[in-house]
Amino acid sequence: MFFGSVPVQEAVGGVLGHSIGVGKERFKKGRVLSAADVEALLAAGHKQVHIARLDPDDMPEDEAAGRIAAAAAGSGVRVAAAFTGRANLYAEAAGLARIDTARLDAVNELDEALTIATVADYEPVEPGQMLATVKVIPFAAPRKVIERGESILRETTPLVQVAAFRPCNAGLVVTFVPETKESVLAKTEQSVAQRLAHLGGRIAATCRVPHDDAAVAEAIAELKARGCAPIFVFGASATVDRLDMVPAGLTRAGGVVEHFGMPVDPGNLLMLGRHGDVPVVGVPGCARSPKLNGFDWVLQRLCAGIPVGRRDIMRMGAGGLLKEIPTRPMPRAGGAADEPASAAPRRPKIAALILAAGLSRRFGDGHKLLAEIDGKPVIRHVVEAALASSARPILLVVGHQAEAIRQAAGTGDFSVVDNPAYKEGLAASLRAGLTALPPGLDGVLICLGDMPDVGPAALEKLIAAFNPTEGRAICLPTHDGKRGNPTLWGLQFLPDLLRLEGDTGARSLFGPYADWICEVPVNEPGILLDYDTPAMLAQRRPSGPAG
Repeated sequence: MFFGSVPVQEAVGGVLGHSIGVGKERFKKGRVLSAADVEALLAAGHKQVHIARLDPDDMPEDEAAGRIAAAAAGSGVRVAAAFTGRANLYAEAAGLARIDTARLDAVNELDEALTIATVADYEPVEPGQMLATVKVIPFAAPRKVIERGESILRETTPLVQVAAFRPCNAGLVVTFVPETKESVLAKTEQSVAQRLAHLGGRIAATCRVPHDDAAVAEAIAELKARGCAPIFVFGASATVDRLDMVPAGLTRAGGVVEHFGMPVDPGNLLMLGRHGDVPVVGVPGCARSPKLNGFDWVLQRLCAGIPVGRRDIMRMGAGGLLKEIPTRPMPRAGGAADEPASAAPRRPKIAALILAAGLSRRFGDGHKLLAEIDGKPVIRHVVEAALASSARPILLVVGHQAEAIRQAAGTGDFSVVDNPAYKEGLAASLRAGLTALPPGLDGVLICLGDMPDVGPAALEKLIAAFNPTEGRAICLPTHDGKRGNPTLWGLQFLPDLLRLEGDTGARSLFGPYADWICEVPVNEPGILLDYDTPAMLAQRRPSGPAG
């Protein structure tokens, strides 16, 4: 790949290396320069410009990042569209991240152009949390490097997976001595119950028994007979030897002590055993506190369906010094879990707003959204594209012929918002939809109901580009250098959007917020095409826009 300064006249087709001011506009790095762009640069007085020009054996950054991300993703992982050479992988469920660190190193050692960063193996993750990011460093990567990376990533199991937490019906044995207070027993049971609830499980049965091996053995046998799994034993006093009461009770019940002690502090005195195929864990006393300890590491794996053996325990030493870690795996009694000081990166929460309330005046006697193309109403194509994307929630704003539009939209995971003021113009529909959005969102895709040739890939590309912290809070799709629809707006612009009136659309705000705009090239001419008249619709080719 060539990278360097060239005369502006020779820059057509090159990838702009650095952002540059062009009159009142600003061309951002990564822009593929067209002949019109070169003319604008010359008119602005530029003589030289830094560009990248790809060689035949190079792969463009977005294609390269997208291919590596797709090859790396396994179960429970969603791959976002690539943008600026970056493709992110997100968790689709709560669980434990599983990372093949050996193959991660192998891919990162291939070439400086290709990098993958991930969370730690066995890290607990939430839905929408970022698991990994693939970044191609220059504007292109050698094709042979990407192909070798794909080969490594597909050799065995996927590089990045999520072992989802599964509902479990655990059994709990709590022992006591004569001086044990009721409050201590209650706190013990509450601590285990809260930890399980945080992971999607529950305590199905509890046995309180005296602190001796015979009572412990009887309780374990009873809970196993009742179908409880796993079984946790919380002793009234610390287990200090594998012949102490708790391990002795498991052995007496017919079980096996697989390992006593672990290289995690707090949590050193954990016992790992089994009774048949049921895991039995002797819980260290530190687990009465909500602070993270070694029991949490074992509990998380069991709740994610990951077997835990003797060797697994013995390999927990790296990172096992937890004494100074302030985070907690569960909420304190009566309160919500503390937010970490720095929240984990997550997928942006983007809603989709489909505007379908207009009068359709230019379509004659019919309604453009009810006209059929490829055997389905126009509005259904738009709704189905939104449903196939990661945008949620999806709101369909109706007004004129509302019931007919509802029926034509079909069924799925979307809600309908009525706009009784639809005769007042586009802005009224926009207000109706925006005020119906739930809290907690980052942005909203504003989709037009008469653009059936916009596919889910274009929506995903906009979502992938959205990053307000990097100045990309308004994302616009482009095709052949022309701006189209839909547009994605960060919700920091909500007050301005709500103030629009009449048929004034959100595009009227582009000028004041030009610095926040990110143009996103997409390979879909449908972003430029709406069908306002029967004649325009008649010109459309089957299964695609007119050429």
